[in-house]
Amino acid sequence: MGQAASWPAPAKINLFLRVLGRRQDGYHELQTAFQFLAYGDEIRLSVRSDGRIRRGTDLPGVSEEADLSVRAARQLQSFAGTGLGVDIDIDKRIPLGGGLGGGSSDAATVLVALNQLWRLELPVATLAELGLALGADVPVFVRGRAAWAEGVGEHLTPVEFDEPWYLVVHPGCHVSTATVFAAPTLTRNATPAKIWGLLRNEEGLARRISAQDLVHRIGNDCETWVRAHYPEVDAVFRWLGRFGPARMTGTGGAVFLLLKAKNDGRQVLGQLPAHWRGIVTQGQNQSPLLARALIGESS
Repeated sequence: MGQAASWPAPAKINLFLRVLGRRQDGYHELQTAFQFLAYGDEIRLSVRSDGRIRRGTDLPGVSEEADLSVRAARQLQSFAGTGLGVDIDIDKRIPLGGGLGGGSSDAATVLVALNQLWRLELPVATLAELGLALGADVPVFVRGRAAWAEGVGEHLTPVEFDEPWYLVVHPGCHVSTATVFAAPTLTRNATPAKIWGLLRNEEGLARRISAQDLVHRIGNDCETWVRAHYPEVDAVFRWLGRFGPARMTGTGGAVFLLLKAKNDGRQVLGQLPAHWRGIVTQGQNQSPLLARALIGESS
């Protein structure tokens, strides 16, 4: 077995989420914008010569067969026809069912890292396509750039946002994305937002998109349903609402405040009820996975 190599798997924030409709294949047409967080899982990979793909870390509630990191490795192995394998160990920091993209990010990191460690030299577009079969959010993590996303999340337009600080709170409950999107009463007819309108100022000149504009002007179409069916998430909304406009990321259950300054978040974090998890972290337009991959290519 090879020496273990450590790779980042960052969390993400959905600055907004619109559900435009349901397709005939059961998937939903969405609009959203992703920004990475300076917080996430850490994945250690050790290449094996015997072709075995083995998970060394037990994740409560997630079997090895269902683990997206294992599935990503097996899919890449099959696609490339390589005889190499890997041991996968995950330092899991991103809460499950939090809407922070933990499973998708882990899968993307495995795809990007093994492409290098197995010396496959597949283009990023191929890795993103393989990732889409694992989950709609995986391609944005593979590409490593903050983006405006449409379709089921696979049509990505890289965008430069400001990089504000966020307070992110998770109440400890697991919100199932599949359950949210299967809900009969979920709003599915939102009016599409126009990215190019948001990209231009009053003089018609291109500008950096304000994360605050998207968070406060557009919102998240899944919030109402999730708050009604997950009282723990609703409790976080009501508590955080004392300090500013709270928003849910993805299908929940993590809720966040966009902060004016890092210290504002630390002051609120100091008052957080003990049974909730909270972090103060900064938004990032470039994923640390992309930086790590570029270092790997040059070494």
